Parts: sequence; structure tokens; C-alpha cells
Amino acid sequence: MHFKNIRTFIVLLVFASILTNSYAQKKRNKEAIKKEMSSPKLVVGIVVDQMRYDYLTRFSSKFKEGGFNRLLNDGFNCKNNHFNYAPTYTGPGHASIYTGATPATHGIIANDWYDKELGRMVYCASDTTYASVGTASDAERMSPHRMRVTTITDQLRLHTQMRGKTIAIALKDRGAVMPGGHTANGAYWFYGKNEGNWITSSFYMNSLPKWVTSFNSSRKVDSYKKEWNTLNNITTYIESGLDNTAYEGLFEGEVTPTFPHNIPALWDANNGYDILKHTPFGNSLTADFAIAALDGENLGKDAITDFLAISFSSTDYIGHKFGVNSKEIEDTYLRLDQDLARVFNALDKKVGKGEYTLFLTADHAAIHVPGYLKDNKIPAGYAEFKSLKSKLNEFLKYAYGTTDIVKNFSNFQLFLDHKIIKNLELEVSVVQETIAKEILKYKVVNRVYTAEQMWSQQYTRGIPYILQNGYNQKRSGDVLFVLAPGVISYGKTGSSHGSPQIYDTHAPLLFYGKGIKKGNTVIRTEIPDIAPTIATLLGIAFPNGTTGKPIVPVLN
Repeated sequence: MHFKNIRTFIVLLVFASILTNSYAQKKRNKEAIKKEMSSPKLVVGIVVDQMRYDYLTRFSSKFKEGGFNRLLNDGFNCKNNHFNYAPTYTGPGHASIYTGATPATHGIIANDWYDKELGRMVYCASDTTYASVGTASDAERMSPHRMRVTTITDQLRLHTQMRGKTIAIALKDRGAVMPGGHTANGAYWFYGKNEGNWITSSFYMNSLPKWVTSFNSSRKVDSYKKEWNTLNNITTYIESGLDNTAYEGLFEGEVTPTFPHNIPALWDANNGYDILKHTPFGNSLTADFAIAALDGENLGKDAITDFLAISFSSTDYIGHKFGVNSKEIEDTYLRLDQDLARVFNALDKKVGKGEYTLFLTADHAAIHVPGYLKDNKIPAGYAEFKSLKSKLNEFLKYAYGTTDIVKNFSNFQLFLDHKIIKNLELEVSVVQETIAKEILKYKVVNRVYTAEQMWSQQYTRGIPYILQNGYNQKRSGDVLFVLAPGVISYGKTGSSHGSPQIYDTHAPLLFYGKGIKKGNTVIRTEIPDIAPTIATLLGIAFPNGTTGKPIVPVLN
């Protein structure tokens, strides 16, 4: 071949090679972009019951790399995240996270509330039209029928023509029922006492699937019938108070609230398997069951997005018993950190790194034990509702000649009997205001609002804004009151929650995984923003009662 022809041939060969490589690179880029833009195989929602935001910072030096710190270092941290309604309880918390709305819209105004139509108290998840499944007890008849709007899990099911699965898991029934929504393939909760099994209701299925019966039959639960001692040397637990204080409650049969807690010896006196709920082992059991669900339900195995909702409930039981400053709480979060790492590792292995999206938040936060605050010269105290009601009844007799004008007193609300008010030829709004002014005189009460104000005003910030978001016109009461900061209606030991005060509203919110940026923000975010953020990431419709908005900085 002539030299000139050879040179031309080589040039053409090189050019062809460049074109081929360029085409291949473009193809690889397109595939990478397509993969990046595709929906995650699985969304995992994690709710830690009664978790204050400052647990993330308070215990950070003790957390390992694979749990909370994995989310903090490689995910997105919303540092100024709040519940924007009250009361701050478990039922409304889970409903608000998953509906993207507040009780004013979704209707779950408390764990239990006075039903104005039925004239009695009702439980947020109870439904006697269904049967218990997986237990001999008839008390576990549950469904989400009182939640009046869709959840992000419902919208995902609708978007995928019911091909995407939703599985919800929690020790507490309401911690599984609300996240599962109306269309869940399964919602499971733990029945303790003398059984120690994961159960459900006939709203979801008529019998437990094989993987659940296998898990129950394995008696994994019995491996947690053991002593609860500290994970690390107790002398290193300097982020919490003394081990033996007057601010902590006791297990039945204990003399002091101190480590180690001899769970086997305390078993029978504390309702058998129910005692595990009050230990970190309840969270470990929840993690075990959630990991089993990944294989049992084949979650995240195809291109159709599934949803796994997990609620860790033991943190709430332990906070209520021992308080937010206890050694027990510190140990619980160090152990939860390990359980989270186990869940994350299972997701990496079974779904794939970079193939799932996860968020972690709480259903409410909690207050320091008021007795502890008072002993440290911080204004705090206790409201004795029995005394408050007695004082109010004296006023009602004097003003109206009867106490029957108040039908119910619950969840920091008064429900009035409108028929009696009408028979007395009085205006409901006037009676509301008169009673509100009386209650405002009581030392433990900080603020009072009436239903008339909730109807006629549009609040945009502060306590009234939070109350209004929690006020449901069909279900809420006539007079709403707020206890003074630092004051709770609870026993003298352990922590509680429920108020619109910042110690009950400031909760963590972390996002991690596919489609999520690394970073943080101190811009205020609110609990109802979670669902529309996930919906935007998935490219699906918002839940139909959504009042929150997508958190833009979170999304890639």
C-alpha cells in the first residue's frame, strides 16, 4: 500500500476509534443519567418515637459510623424541623408525617379523643368491624378508617397501579397503621403479654403470611429475655444524669431505677413480653422484623418502588418511664444506633447501595422531667387536672347552675353541650369565651383560645398557629388551653409530651440515599413537608390533603 494511502487509512482508523469511544461514552453517560433520574427501588421511612432533636448532638460522640452518623455525614440534616400543630402525640405524629397534613385536615387529633357524634372516647386506630389476626386477643381490631386523607404510601400504591408494595412495622399499632395508609399490603405490630408475637388485623389480611409466622415461630423474641445492662461502661455515660434519681420511674418489683435491670426476674410482674417495649430490646426486635420483611416481601427487588415504614417505639416507653436525662435514655440511643446500622447494612445488601431513599424523623419530642428542672431553678411544675376540673365545676355551677354544660375534658380541650347552652338561651360563642376567661385565671394555664377564634381567625405564627393546625372543625372541642412552659399533666417521674411548646415540637429530620443531596439547613422545616418532598422525588401526586411543601434543598 502506498505510504500516502497508509497514512490516510491510519487517520481514518483513529477517527473511527474516536467516534466509537465517543459514542460509547455518551451511551454510558446516558445510562448513568437515566439510572440517577430513575426512582429508588425502595423508600424507607423511619420514625423514632419521642426523639428530641438534641439527641443527635448530645450523643454524637458516642455514635458509630454506620448508624445516625451515616445519615448525618452522607445525608441531609434539617436542623430546625418542627411539628406545626398540637397536641404532639404518637397517632397525630405518624399521620402528619405520612399525609403531609395536620390534624386540621387528616382528622387524627390525638391518640384518643372524645367523639362528638358518638358521645364517647374513641381510639385513633380502633375499628370493631375487623378482627385481630395472629393473636388470641380480641383487642387488636385496627384500621386507618379515622384518617380522612391519603398518605404518601397510598399515593405510591395508586401511582404504580398497586404494584408497588407498602409494609409498615412498629411495636405500637398506631405506629404501623397510620404510616401504612389505607392501601398497605401489610401493617404489623407487636402483641406482648403472654404471647410475644407480631400481629395484624383483618383489614389487611385474613391470616399472617408465611414469613411472619416463621419469624414468630423462631422465638427470636425470647433471645431478648435477658438482663439490661449498659452497652458501654456506665462511667462513660457523661451525657446523662445520675443513675439513681427521684425523677425516674420503676419497673414493678424494682427498688431503685438503676442498672442492671434484671428483666427475667421482673418478667411476670410487668406483663410478660410487654416489658420488652420498655427496654432497648424492643427496638432490636423491631429491627429484626424489619430486616425479615425485606426478604419476606421481596421489597426493592425490581424497578417498581416499594415502601417500608418502620417506627421504633421503645424510645417513647423508656422516655416516659425514666425521663429524657436518664442513663437509660442514653443507653437506648447508643443501642438504637447499632440497630440502625444493622438495618442500613441489610438495605445495602438486599436492595443495593444507592438504590434506596430513606428519611428519619420523630412523631414528637419531649420535655425534661419538671422536677429536675425545678431542682435546677428553672420554672416548671405539674398540673393536677382533678383539681383544675373541681375548680372549673364550681364556676360552672355558679355561672350556669349546672356542670353538665361541659360534656368532656380531654387533650387540653373542653367539649360543651350545645343543646344545654341552647336551652339556657345562651350563645355558644359567648359561653366559650366566658369559660376561656375563667380557665385563663388558673396558675398552670398559659393561654386559652376558643373554637370561635379557631374558625374566624387565620393565625400564621406562634402558639395560636400551632393550635389552629391541630384544630379539626368536626372533631375538636370548644375551648383549647395551653399549660405554662415547663408544666405538664403527668406523674412526678419520667418525661411526657403533647404541648405546642418548642421542647415538644423540635424533632430531627434526616434524608439519605438516592436523589438526596449531602448537606444541612437551619431554615425552618415542618413535619408536613416530608410527604411532598418524597412525592416530588418519586414524581408522584402529593397525598390529597397535603398542606406541607417540598423541601427544595434536600433534593438532587
